[in-house]
Parts: sequence; C-alpha cells; structure tokens
Amino acid sequence: MLGIVYKSTGSWYIVKSEDGAFYDCRIKGKFRIKGIKSTNPIAVGDTVIFKLEKIGDEEVGIISEIKDRKNYIIRKSVNLSKQTHIIAANLDQAFLMVTLNNPVTYTSFIDRFLVTAEAYEIPVILLFNKMDVYNENEKNEFANLVKLYRNIGYACIELSAKTGENVSNVKELMKGKTSMFAGNSGVGKSTLVNAIEKGFHLKTAEISEQHLQGQHTTTFAEMYDLSFGAKIIDTPGIRGFGIVDMENDEIGDYFPELFALKGDCKFNNCLHLDEPKCAVKQALKDENIAWSRYRSYVQMVLGEDESYRLDIYKDN
Repeated sequence: MLGIVYKSTGSWYIVKSEDGAFYDCRIKGKFRIKGIKSTNPIAVGDTVIFKLEKIGDEEVGIISEIKDRKNYIIRKSVNLSKQTHIIAANLDQAFLMVTLNNPVTYTSFIDRFLVTAEAYEIPVILLFNKMDVYNENEKNEFANLVKLYRNIGYACIELSAKTGENVSNVKELMKGKTSMFAGNSGVGKSTLVNAIEKGFHLKTAEISEQHLQGQHTTTFAEMYDLSFGAKIIDTPGIRGFGIVDMENDEIGDYFPELFALKGDCKFNNCLHLDEPKCAVKQALKDENIAWSRYRSYVQMVLGEDESYRLDIYKDN
C-alpha cells in the first residue's frame, strides 16, 4: 500500500493511504536514507510503502520503503551539532512566521532558515505577525525588516493572526499546495492556522513571561487536510536552527544578494572575508547589502566561536 506520513511520534507513524484511510504504522527494521544521519529516518510528508500485519488483536502497518523525496527541511541543534532532525518532507512552500517581540525573532534565525530552504529549493514566504500589538516605532522597525527581505526577493506578508488582518492572503497562497508553518515558539503559528480554517482548533498557549519564549504547544510535526484543498504541516516551535552539511564555499550561494555579486569578485573561490577586491565587501561598504545578512553569512562560515572577527570585517 502507498501512503503519506501525516504524523510522527518518533517510533509510531500515522499514515494516510491512497483510499483516504489512516493507519498506525511502524518501521520494518532499521534503515537510513541515502546516508542522511538523522534522529528520524521518516518525516511527516514522506511517501511510504507499507503493508498491514496482525499483531495480537490489532492491525498495524509496517513501513518497508520510503519513496524519494523531492525536498526536505532539516535542522541541527545548535548545542548538539552532530544531531540532525528532518522537520518535514515533500513541501511546495514554507511559511516562516516572524515577530518583533514576545518572542523576538532574530535575523540570524531567519537567515539560517532561508539558507536551508534555498539549499533544498523550497520557496519561503515570510509572515510578519502580531501587527495589531506594535506601537508606531515598532511598526517602523518591522517595516525596515520587511523592506530588507523584499529587496532580496522574498515574499513578505504583514498580518495579525489574532485580528485576521491579511490572513486571507495567506490562505490564497496555500490553495492546492502542501505548506509548512515554522517559527520560534509563541510566534502565533497555531493561532494563524485556526484563523485560516474556521472551526479548526490547533492548541495555542500564552507566552512565558519569565523567558518571553513561547510554550511548546506542538510536540511533533503533523500534517492536516484543510477544507479548501490545502495541506499544512504544523511544526514544533524552533528556538535554534543550525545549518547542516554545507561547505563554506557554497553557503554564499544560498544568499541571493551575495550570489548575484559572486562573479564580480577577483577570485572565483572568494569567501567574502579577507580576500582583496571582493564585490560583496564593497557592496557592504556601499550599504547595498544589509549588515545583518552579512553577519549571518560570516557566522555560518566561521562558526559562532569566530564571531568576534566580524568587527574586523565591519571596519574594513
């Protein structure tokens, strides 16, 4: 039987078959997927082959094969660099939700997510949420952030999941597609999905006042069918997002504005760090590239331990 994984709990999987029925499934033995070493060999969104077997009085699906993925989103823990986790697979697009505060979404987090999505050719739409709670200064700050990413080429929508502002725009983009919703805990993913599909109730939680971090209301990624011909994958809130399996000389290719200047650098293997006649460094000096984006790039190339060198690059 052929089916799509709708939920993963680590050892059990809920799979929807071609005839629309849902089955509890397990993996047959241990297997890896083309060398991907992750904490989860099967992810939500995977297409799998399974068969039903009787175990006691219960009928259980046994997954024997995973079909090739067209793409996936993978992350590693910032603190546990050797541990990776595939968040979701076979996506048409990803929505990354961003908030200015309560909680703060840092540009380094946004950029790491965007780089990973670029690497696996997953279009990203940035959703700037909670527009109903910002004062004028905060709205101006948010507007500058929106302008930054729009100028790079990313689609951006300013919205309020709570009041419904621009929610219909998101819904229109979702029709006929499988979309993943991601972001830090507490940015409003569940609230937005509940606003998009009336009568749909994903669990929501208040922001933790102690840490100004969101409570983890989604424990595992899960796919849902919506009434207007869309599928969503709701993901656990992510506090850290480490990039995986990228060589230093390819990271810049996943920053569109850096990649566009690559051919103008003196050296074709320029890393845009200490090299002379670097087009990227010149564009940074001319303020044609955002410092926050360049900072994210350098931190990805050098690692957090070398971030002190950023001050050198900023002055040169």
